[in-house]
Parts: sequence; structure tokens; C-alpha cells
Amino acid sequence: MRSIWNGAISFGLVSIPIKLVNATESHSISFRQIHVSDGGRVRYRKVCELDGEEVPAAEIGKGYEEADGSIVPITDEDLARLPIPTAKTIEIVSFVPAEEIDPLQMDAAYYLAANGATAAKPYTLLREALKRSRKVAIAKYALRGRERLGMLRVVDDVIAMHGLLWPDEIRQPEGVAPEASVTVREAELDLADALMATLGEVEIASLHDDYREAVEAMLAAKTGEGFEPAEAMVEPAGGQVIDLMAALESSVRAAKASRAGGSGDSAESAAEAEVTPIRGRRTPAASAPAPKAVGGKKSTASTGTAKKTAAAKKTAAGGKKSTATAKGAAGTKSGAGARAGARSTKSASAAGAKSAGTGRASAGGATAGAGTAKKAAPRKRSSA
Repeated sequence: MRSIWNGAISFGLVSIPIKLVNATESHSISFRQIHVSDGGRVRYRKVCELDGEEVPAAEIGKGYEEADGSIVPITDEDLARLPIPTAKTIEIVSFVPAEEIDPLQMDAAYYLAANGATAAKPYTLLREALKRSRKVAIAKYALRGRERLGMLRVVDDVIAMHGLLWPDEIRQPEGVAPEASVTVREAELDLADALMATLGEVEIASLHDDYREAVEAMLAAKTGEGFEPAEAMVEPAGGQVIDLMAALESSVRAAKASRAGGSGDSAESAAEAEVTPIRGRRTPAASAPAPKAVGGKKSTASTGTAKKTAAAKKTAAGGKKSTATAKGAAGTKSGAGARAGARSTKSASAAGAKSAGTGRASAGGATAGAGTAKKAAPRKRSSA
């Protein structure tokens, strides 16, 4: 790997010659600006404001602009003569536990490579000292025209340096946290812990840039036979979350189904948050008075059946009369009108004679039976 800076690590009275190598690289795809009408490249030209001529890179220097707009020229020699010890040295100032470094301060990362055979021994000494102490080294160094803060730690068998922001470069999070007072229940914390335990079991090495791969596939298709953009598969978002417990439970189910390789339907249904209001919940007993109404219908029906049975026993004579009448009606429908009329007349006269002989009690019983039959008739029609 190509080094971007040469210097030394100052470790007390020990000096370790090193080369600075980039530890990270960007795989993002960059685009050029073009003229849409003809596809021509649009370039930026560096032009001098005084003569209007384009200036080559070899003739471009540095300058500091004053408040009145005047420019003070600054050369590389001027910067090299500055009386700072970190111009070509990574000066270690202290050793601290790694937990004391705020991740917000992390910046670019570099590898420190031993520069030459003489650097191997002190380089290994510093590496093993960092390993045994389980601490990181805080250092100051100058790079690209400014002094910077760094953190040295061991990665495998190499010393790595992370650029750190200065403490005054970290902004205070004023007005960022929610202003409303919120209370979190223990049950919600338990579900959040379960979700964290499920989602936390992922290998960082397995993660990759889906967007970059899609852009590369699109570019390959455009340079080939042709490109037809496919419709993006966007997963529908869940509803507005009102019940946090329901959302957490659904998230845990979805994460477990994804980890276990479950079916897509179960994972998709679990991913949608259940929208359940927290306030104003009603218990099933209070919100379902229907069983009482159903029971009332059953008791009414049984009472009606009992009344019908009693009425049938008391009015046996009346039942005979009804049977004869029904037979007369059936005879009329079958077309034997005269014969049915005669039978009905005889039956009616016989029934009248019997009821006259039985007295007032039988007449009262027949009247009660007729009333009961009238009351029971609507019950039959409603049940039918």
C-alpha cells in the first residue's frame, strides 16, 4: 500500500520511523456532470480573477484572505518552518483506557507501518506494550496543513491510528432530546432487550452495500444491450404505532422468524405493527353484553314450549275441533268441497253438543285454550 506521510512515533526517548497508510477506502460510485442535450462533459476550470486566464495546478499556491479581502501568500516552506514538534512526528502524550474515548471523536483511520529494519524492534515493543496494558495511546500529529489529535491501538499485529476530533469540535446536543416527559415500563424494556438480543447476532463481515451493487448492475446493463429500469420493490410501512408494546412484540416475532428462516408470510405479517390504542381499553366482559340477550331468548323459548304443552293437555276437546277444521281445509284444497262441508257441519254440531253437556268448566277451559293458542301463535311465526 502506498504511504501518504513519512515520519516517526515519539515514545518517550524512543523514536520509531513509520509510514502512514490509509486503513480505509471508499467504494462509492462517483458520477461526472454532463450536458444533458449532447452528453458533453462539464468541467471546472480554475481561472485567475485578474487576467481571466486558466491557471495550471503547478502555478497554484496558498493564501490567507484578510477581513478586507486582501490575500496574504503562504508557501510550503513557511509552514515547514513553524516551531511545532509534530511537524514530522506522532507525539504520544498519554495512555488511557479505550472506554474513555468518545466514539463521536472518531475520524479517519490509518495503519502505521514500520519504516525500515531499524524500526522493527521499537515498533514491536510499542505494539506489545499496548496489548498488555489494554490501553490506547493519545497522540498529536500534523497532517495536510494542520495539527491533529490521534488514538493509537493494536489491530491484529499492526498499530492503527484513528484521527480524533478536538474536544471543542464536538457540538453539544442542546435541544435534541425529547422535551416531553416520558415513562418507560419494565415490560417494554424487557421486549426491547429481547429485540436487541435477536438483532444483535449478526456478523459485520456479512453486511454489504446493496445500493452500490444495484448501481453497478444498472451500469453493466446500460453498457450492454440495453437497460430497462425495473420497478423498485418497496416494502409497505406499518401503520402508525400507538401501542408500543404491540410494535415491540411484532418486531421480536419478525426478527425471530427471519433468524429461523421462517416463511415470508409470517415474517411480513409480524413486521406490520399492530395499532391498538393504549387509553380507553375495554375488558371483554364489559364490552360484550350479548350472552345475556342470547340466554334470555332461550329462556323465553322454553317457557313458551311449556305453556304450549299445558294448553294442549287442558284443551283436548278443542284440539279435536282444530283437527276437524284442518281436515275440512285440506278437503277444500283437494277439490271435494261438498263432501268436506258436510263433514265439517256434522263435526261442528257434535262438538257443540259435547261442549253443552260438559258445562261452564269445559267452556272456560276451551276459552283458556283458545287464548293460549293465540298467544303461542306469534311465537311460532317469529321462530320460523
